[in-house]
Amino acid sequence: MSESTKSAPASGGLRRSLKSRHLAMIAIGGSIGTGLFVASGATIASAGPGSALLSYALIGLMVYFLMTSLGELAAYMPVSGSFATYGAKYVEPGFGFALGWNYWYNWAVTVAVDLVAAQLVMSYWFPEMSANGYGWIWSAVFLGITFLLNYVSVRGFGEAEYWFSLIKVATVIIFIITGTLMIFGIMDGTKDMSTVGWANWFIGDAPFVGGLPAMIGIAMYVGFSFQGTELIGIAAGESEDPGKNIPSAVRKVFWRILLFYIFAILVISLIIPYDSPRLLSNSDNLIEQISISPFTLVFENAGLLGAAALMNAVILTAVLSAGNSGMYASTRMLYALAKEGKAPRIFAKLSSNGVPRNALYATTIISALCFLSYIFGEKTVYLWLLNASGMTGFIAWLGIAISHYRFRKGYLAQGYNLNDLPYHSSFFPIGPIFAFGLCLIITLGQYYESYMANNISWGGFFATYIGLVVFIVIWLGYKLTQKTKFIRYQEMEFPGVTKRQK
Repeated sequence: MSESTKSAPASGGLRRSLKSRHLAMIAIGGSIGTGLFVASGATIASAGPGSALLSYALIGLMVYFLMTSLGELAAYMPVSGSFATYGAKYVEPGFGFALGWNYWYNWAVTVAVDLVAAQLVMSYWFPEMSANGYGWIWSAVFLGITFLLNYVSVRGFGEAEYWFSLIKVATVIIFIITGTLMIFGIMDGTKDMSTVGWANWFIGDAPFVGGLPAMIGIAMYVGFSFQGTELIGIAAGESEDPGKNIPSAVRKVFWRILLFYIFAILVISLIIPYDSPRLLSNSDNLIEQISISPFTLVFENAGLLGAAALMNAVILTAVLSAGNSGMYASTRMLYALAKEGKAPRIFAKLSSNGVPRNALYATTIISALCFLSYIFGEKTVYLWLLNASGMTGFIAWLGIAISHYRFRKGYLAQGYNLNDLPYHSSFFPIGPIFAFGLCLIITLGQYYESYMANNISWGGFFATYIGLVVFIVIWLGYKLTQKTKFIRYQEMEFPGVTKRQK
C-alpha cells in the first residue's frame, strides 16, 4: 500500500488519522473500566474464585473470537458503519439498519450514564455540591470536555483516549505487581491478611460457590466488563492504514486485555477470601462500592495511604474514557447511517477537517439526559440509564458473529481466495459459532437465577429486555416497510478482490 493511500481520506471524507497506538489503546480502554475496578470483587464474592476466573477466561475467549471476526471484516472493509454496514451487506438490510440504530442508542445513552457516574465520583471530594443538588454541574463540565475532544478532530479523540487508557493500564499493572509481592511475602500487608495464597480457594464452598447458576449469573457482569472492544471496528474507518493496523491490533491487544483481567482476578482471589465481608457490599452507592473495590482493598492492605482517593481518581479517568469513546462511536455510527440513507442526510455532513459535527450535536443532545439527575436525583437516573443501555452491547456482539459467518460463507461460495483478504480469522467457523452461542446464552439467561428461585421482578425483567424488544421491532419494521430479504450468498458483493482459483 502506497504512502499516499495510507494517508488518504476514508470513504466519504473522514480523515484517516488514527495510528496503530491509538487503535491499540482504544480497544484496551474500551474494556478496562468500572467492570474490572469495581465489579470484579462482586463476581468473586458471588460465585467463588474458581467460577470467577473460569467465567473471565471463557468470556474472554468468546470476545477474542469476536475480535478476530471483526478484524477480518474491518480490515477488508474499514468503514465507520462497521458491523451495521456488514449486517446490511451480508445478512439483511433491515438487520443492519437495526444494528446501527441499536449501537448509536447504546453509546449515546452510555455517555449519559458515564456523565451521571462522574457526578457520583466527584461527590467523593465535593459532597456538599451533590447534597445541595448541584452535582449536575460536573456533568456539564465533563460533557463540555468530551464534546470538545470530539469536535476538534479525530486525532484529538485518539490522543485523549490514548492517555486515558494509559492511566488505566498502568493502574492494573501496578496492582498486579503489588499483589504478587504480597502473595509471595515480599511486601507485608497491614490488615485482612490472615489468609493469603491458594488457601483462599478452599474456604467453605470455594472455589466454585453456587455451582452453574451462580456462574451464569456472574457471566453477565463479566460480559459487560469486556464490552467496548468492538470500538476498534468503528475506529477502522479512520485508521491510518487499516489493512495493517487492524490485524495488528487484533493479534496483540486482546491478549493483553485478557491477561490483565485473568491476572487481576487471580491476585484478588489469592489475597482476599471470597467470603470477606469487605469484598461484597449490598449498597448501590457508587462511592461506597469504590471504597470496597478489590483494587482499593489490596492497595490499602499494602499500606498505601489514600488508596480510596487514588482509586476514585482512576475510576473517574475510566468514566471519562468511556464517555469519550461513547461520544466518538455513536457519532460515527449516526454519520454512517446517514451516508447509507438510513438516517437524515444532515448527519452525513462533515466539517472541513472531516468531523461529522451534526451527528455529534445530535449525540450530545441525547447525552444531556444526564441532567435529569437535577430533577430525579443522581442515583435514580444512573440506574434508569444503565438499565436502558444494558442489553444493547450484547446485541452488537451477536451481529458481529452473524455478519462474519455469512461474509465468509458467501466469500468462499463465490470462489474468492482467502489469501486476498488483508486478514482472515483462523478460527472460522468455530469462532463465530462459539461466540454467537455463548453470547445468546448470556443474553437470554439474564434472569436465570431469578427464574430458578421463582423470584422474578417484572419491572427489572422489562428494563433488562426492553433493548432486545426495541431491536426486533426496528428490524421487523424496516423489513416490512422496505420489503427487504435476506441476502443470498451468490448475491453478495465483494468489491476490491479478484475472483481466482481457491
